[in-house]
Amino acid sequence: MRRGSGSGPARWLQVLSPFLLPLFHGALPEQIRYSIPEELARNSMVGSLAKDLGLGIQDLPTRKLRVSAEKDYFTVNPDSGDLLVSGRIDREQVCGKQPVCVLEFDIVAEQPLNIFHVAVTLQDVNDNAPLFKQSEVDLNIGESTRPGKAFPLDPALDLDAGSNSLQKYYLTDNEYFEVTEKETPDGRKYPELILKRFLDREEQNSHQLVLTAVDGGDPPRSGTAQIRIQVTDANDNPPVFSQDVYRVTLREGVPPGFPVLQVTATDQDEGVNAEITYSFHNVEEQAERFFHLDKRTGEITTKDNLDFETAKSYTLSVEAKDPGDLASHCSIQVDILDENDCAPEVIVTSVFTPLPEDSPPGTVIALIKTRDRDSGENGDVHCHVLGNEAFVLKSSSKNYFKLVTNKALDREEIPEHNVTIEATDRGRPRLSSKVTITLHISDVNDNAPAFHKSSYVVHVMENNPPGASIAQVSASDPDLGPNGLVSYSILASDLEPESLWSFVSVNAQSGVVLAQRAFDHEQLRSFQLTLQARDQGSPALSANVSVRVLVGDRNDNAPRVLYPALEPDGSALFDMVPRAAEPGYLVTKVVAVDADSGHNAWLSYHVLQASDPGLFSLGLRTGEVRTARALGDRDAARQRLLVAVRDGGQPPLSATATLHLIFADSLQEALPDLREDPQPPDPQAELQFYLVVALALISVLFLLAVILAIALRLRHSSSSAAWGCFQPGLGSNPATGVLPNYTEGTLPYSYNVCVASQSAKTEFNFLNVTPEVAPQDLLCDNGSWVPDSLGDNEVPFVSDSISKQAPPNTDWRFSQAQRPGTSGSQNGDETGTWPNNQFDTEMLQAMILASASEAADGSSTLGGGAGTMGLSARYGPQFTLQHVPDYRQNVYIPGSNATLTNAAGKRDGKAPAGGNGNKKKSGKKEKK
Repeated sequence: MRRGSGSGPARWLQVLSPFLLPLFHGALPEQIRYSIPEELARNSMVGSLAKDLGLGIQDLPTRKLRVSAEKDYFTVNPDSGDLLVSGRIDREQVCGKQPVCVLEFDIVAEQPLNIFHVAVTLQDVNDNAPLFKQSEVDLNIGESTRPGKAFPLDPALDLDAGSNSLQKYYLTDNEYFEVTEKETPDGRKYPELILKRFLDREEQNSHQLVLTAVDGGDPPRSGTAQIRIQVTDANDNPPVFSQDVYRVTLREGVPPGFPVLQVTATDQDEGVNAEITYSFHNVEEQAERFFHLDKRTGEITTKDNLDFETAKSYTLSVEAKDPGDLASHCSIQVDILDENDCAPEVIVTSVFTPLPEDSPPGTVIALIKTRDRDSGENGDVHCHVLGNEAFVLKSSSKNYFKLVTNKALDREEIPEHNVTIEATDRGRPRLSSKVTITLHISDVNDNAPAFHKSSYVVHVMENNPPGASIAQVSASDPDLGPNGLVSYSILASDLEPESLWSFVSVNAQSGVVLAQRAFDHEQLRSFQLTLQARDQGSPALSANVSVRVLVGDRNDNAPRVLYPALEPDGSALFDMVPRAAEPGYLVTKVVAVDADSGHNAWLSYHVLQASDPGLFSLGLRTGEVRTARALGDRDAARQRLLVAVRDGGQPPLSATATLHLIFADSLQEALPDLREDPQPPDPQAELQFYLVVALALISVLFLLAVILAIALRLRHSSSSAAWGCFQPGLGSNPATGVLPNYTEGTLPYSYNVCVASQSAKTEFNFLNVTPEVAPQDLLCDNGSWVPDSLGDNEVPFVSDSISKQAPPNTDWRFSQAQRPGTSGSQNGDETGTWPNNQFDTEMLQAMILASASEAADGSSTLGGGAGTMGLSARYGPQFTLQHVPDYRQNVYIPGSNATLTNAAGKRDGKAPAGGNGNKKKSGKKEKK
């Protein structure tokens, strides 16, 4: 019964067929064909479908073979894989009179998804005998009818096909008639009764004949009809149609009553013999249901709606007969044109949901089947997806389509897809239908946590309480369940690993960063953390973020005075001010630092106490002490200033410094003031005394004499004190030619003193000796150097005794502007070398702060050239700065939110009015 199976009997093919079938699907036959007789009993076997597909019995539960067809004529046995008949099949009911009856349907197999086309041919069984439409036929034939005249008869109908259909007509033996077979244009056969000889009414006025129709079955079956022939008087001319065959084309949508055709026949007879009636002859019942024929006019109209899908054409045979029973026949071929009146159908046979979001492009989601009952372009269906680029339809076979993914899916973007599929034909107008498939997307861990900020900057004030929250980081993960559960941890830091956990920690669930200890801005100003957010997926994904913690400053450090400072032995520094100093002369500078930053390190200087409040001025921001007016004769030679240094914090903190100032033009002049002499009388009280004496009726002349005597007395006393150190006894011994060595004190500089032989007044200068000075003009022993007191960069000291005095030679002297000091404007001699004196660390810090303050204030007279960091000649460029702590970051510039990082001040180019002050330590030793 099976004509083609497409499988082999080999056992190994059955084992490997589930794996090879998807790969070699293209090598299988286009269709699997079977052939069965009609009228089989229910559950009769059609063929071994599983075997023909190359599937084993063990594959049937997973492949799930099923029949996809419009009508369930067949079914698949799930246990054996056999194709069975699901019910009685009547070939004549299914295919009518078609010569070949084939039932086509599809077999669907899952895992993997495959479609197989099956065709079952129904073989005809001779179960129908030929049957005449009329069992009795009456004919009137005139006696004048010539032999050879044909009389068409209604054919017998046999529903069987092929060899079982009608094959032959037989007529009972007689001498007047015989039967022959004729064929219509559409291929149908009908019998004709042929007159063999003239009839003679007078001899025999009627004839009884039996017409038998026999089919080709085994055994053959037959049917009969009685033909009664009445011989009538002569009617010589039969009706004649205008044409033998008519062709008409109709659209299937015409309404009932629509005119199809009007046939016309003419009869040459006259009178009653010329009256013609029309009727359908040898027409199927289906044609008579759709068409109506007017017997009098011959007009044919429609009786019902025509459907191209039911029948594509009809053949109508019309008979025209006159009263003499003379008749003629014509054939009408009615062709039905297809209209696009059937919309395509979309049938979803399989859907695979939910679909993982990491499914690669090309994954099969659903199997779609389309159907359109129209023909030609009206039945040509095109399928596509509407408005969703993530999916596409691919043609599988015939009218099947596979819905596949076109790109990667993202559940976080779209968790559910409503895929609308539209099927459209190519008719005019186009008809379409839609179906929507809901596809759920399942989650996979494809998203790493993402922080809400690219980086975090946290500001924390110092002295914070331990355990306080200083920041919170937050990361989100759009995945579901454990894939979106985020935990936080510290991944790295610029702190030492062993001390990291003593500084900060992070809450794993909330991302809150906690301070484990109090921070100190002066010890740790900032540190960097790298935090990680990690989900709980498999494999786990993570992301990192940088957190920079800036420790803010509080005003918890008071200013520290670097200059002036006490020496280890308790002695204090003093500053010498020339008596000829003009107003604005830079006397000294108070230098202080503050370990805080910003406003907390913005220092201001205030005078708390002063011996003479109007004599000196103090720079509010620079700490520079300058003369406010010229020095008078009545001003005390020793002055004391108590300076307070305050920072800009809230509340402000402060420190104090005491300045000792001595007015003198030379060190020898300042020595008497260093001793513990009684305090000089108050000039104001002496003036009052003079007024009292004047008012005491002392005569003007006596008063002038007394004043002159006092003045001469004072002058003589001053000259003796000034030249006492130059007594001849001082220079008699070469070893005592040098004054007491003050280079080991706490003065900012150490001086090597040399006395000119012709100088009438003591001068203390740096020895930048020019060649113009003769060796004999110096008070030195034979011009020799003193090697015990010289360093590598020190100027040699002349120790020879003074033999005689000579007029002073001013060619080698330095001008007042060339003397070293805080207000000097030069940067040192181009050829000479500054004395190399070693300062302690705090003194150098003071110099750096002084330079920075000058740059910030913009009005200081302490300037310097390039490379001196803004220091004046008083703070020369020869001092080493590599071991000095850098306080520049703490210097606050008023009016700015920045902190000074480098000070390169410029000289104001102004020379002071007087000479530079010299500094000397005043202590208990000098007071003796």
